[in-house]
Amino acid sequence: MAAMPAFRSGPVTVRVPATSANLGPGFDTLGLALDLEDEVTAELSDEFRVYVEGEGAGEVPEGREHLIVATLLTTYREMGIEPPDGLRLSCVNRIPHARGLGSSSAAIVAGILLAHALVDEPHALQKPAGALELAARLEGHPDNVAPCLLGGFTIAWTGEGGAQAVRLPIDKRVQPVVYVPQTRGLTAHARAALPASVPHRDAVFNAARSALLVHALTKEPELLLEATDDRLHQPYRAQSMPETANLVAELRDAGIAAFVSGAGPSVLALLVGPGGALPDPPDGWWSRSLSCSSTGARIVVARHADSDPVAAGPIS
Repeated sequence: MAAMPAFRSGPVTVRVPATSANLGPGFDTLGLALDLEDEVTAELSDEFRVYVEGEGAGEVPEGREHLIVATLLTTYREMGIEPPDGLRLSCVNRIPHARGLGSSSAAIVAGILLAHALVDEPHALQKPAGALELAARLEGHPDNVAPCLLGGFTIAWTGEGGAQAVRLPIDKRVQPVVYVPQTRGLTAHARAALPASVPHRDAVFNAARSALLVHALTKEPELLLEATDDRLHQPYRAQSMPETANLVAELRDAGIAAFVSGAGPSVLALLVGPGGALPDPPDGWWSRSLSCSSTGARIVVARHADSDPVAAGPIS
């Protein structure tokens, strides 16, 4: 029988960052947290009801089917406790939906953290490793949920015990710039474009570039252009998102390390230090300079009063 926990009576808030996965060659393994955050507040209620401002307003489900609520209920099942009878969820969404910036991973992480923040009793899933394993299981792969939880630049993999990740420091000269189109993309469609196998030489090419990218992001960003080259997924996806492929090519021809963000269609460019002219975004796109989010997801017990980061430091 599920246990009945002691729930908090007041609201709790979590902030979860956007993320960019793959970073060129690091398919399903490398990720970067960005300082573009969704803020979600939950408190006990007599029904499950979701209110959304910003991205997804008027589009996403407003009850149990909402991804954050569904994740929260799944988390309580994993914890072996009885969920509350209802929940009021207020979302201020800034992460674009279905653009390759980790909006679904942010929602899953938010649901897990809110489930913990609403109960007073500690549980193993409150530890970073437990949250990462569950989030990766729900998302299907750990490349976005790892930087969302840990912040910064992460390397994620799946072993016998589930998803694991480490966080590495980023050279302070690295400056991300995101290009986002109005049109949306679906990860399932992007994955469907990938072949069942790739030439051995392409696998070797990407292995070398992924290793180089770790060095470039942490110590020598002057190597980012070469380190972000890829042969495993972007060439196969180019036909389905020609504007994205053209923008990546234009930026790279200008000497800028650019790549498809996650499954696209957004593009992330990594500049080295300030200065330098960037191409204007294509018609129907917008661009923004961001910073890397060093803290990742975090719980706010009282609105606008930050607690310590929920996941600080590497985990294994």
